[in-house]
Amino acid sequence: MENLTGKVVIVTGASSGIGEATALLLAGRGAKVVLGARRMDKLEATVARIVAGGGQAATLALDVTRREDLTRVVAFAVERFGRLDVLVSNAGIAPISRFDDLRVEDWEAMIDVNLKGVLYGIAAALPVFRRQGAGHFVNVVSTSGLKIVPLQGVYAGTKNAVRTISEALRQEAGDKLRVTVVSPGFVRTNLSDSMSHVPEVKAMIDAQSDKMAIPPDAIARAIAFAVEQPAEVDVGDIVVRPTAQS
Repeated sequence: MENLTGKVVIVTGASSGIGEATALLLAGRGAKVVLGARRMDKLEATVARIVAGGGQAATLALDVTRREDLTRVVAFAVERFGRLDVLVSNAGIAPISRFDDLRVEDWEAMIDVNLKGVLYGIAAALPVFRRQGAGHFVNVVSTSGLKIVPLQGVYAGTKNAVRTISEALRQEAGDKLRVTVVSPGFVRTNLSDSMSHVPEVKAMIDAQSDKMAIPPDAIARAIAFAVEQPAEVDVGDIVVRPTAQS
């Protein structure tokens, strides 16, 4: 735990689910956390909870589809806490459907949030990490990219694109920067809310989640494990799924 004390961490998609659980856990272990998402009321409630528990946290409205928002939140973290140690790119959506449905706008939205949002984060944080001579990217992807199934082609494609980008970034990073990919399986989050346009798909995913989903804190612990390692240890890839998930 001592390796988390004082670390400055940005978490995107921090208003609920994995992002919220990660912010709470890291702050509880001594990190200074900056929470970013679009729902400020949720973010402010989580910050208040952290502060009430003796932790340090701040928040900023963040839409990861806007490059300037990522630039702004990185600058905010550095100004508020003096540096940035970790960027957890967690924001994601999953309006999955069959290709025959031709929901091209949903495809574009997944590319904008799941893929370009991560790239914008890299563009914002990498120069800071280079100047500091240290930094850690943690990119949350999905087991959907490990087992390809119908309905999830574009979603899995965006997650696997992030997986590929992360590995290339790791190889370019040198011996000072770290890059971790975390692949959650079924987790109890509100991700299925982004599937509400196809009720039968949402119902199917919700039913599977009800049977086997694990709590967001399970993913938060995996992220904490990677972040708290000594500087010379880079945990590259973590898969966390329910024991019952095939």
